[in-house]
Amino acid sequence: MPVAQKTELDDIAIDRIIEMAWEDRTPFDAIKFQFGLAEADVKALMKKELKFSSYKLWRKRVENCKTKHAAKRVEGIDRFKCKMQRAISNNKISKR
Repeated sequence: MPVAQKTELDDIAIDRIIEMAWEDRTPFDAIKFQFGLAEADVKALMKKELKFSSYKLWRKRVENCKTKHAAKRVEGIDRFKCKMQRAISNNKISKR
């Protein structure tokens, strides 16, 4: 059973997961770190929440994106966030 079904996600969390999944530079590891969803769970959530045509576009984009998977990333990129970004807590960016 996917993690997404074990723990109920509210609409705000689902929106944030979808946003992070669409971002090219956000790896699946970051989504797992923040929400506890594995790559397969994110794919299932995207399939459920998006129109089928949007899901197909996203899947094609993710498959060709080298920054989305930690194993495919260029050596030396080992962070989830920009150096200029402050710490993230409870999925909210700290105020400046």
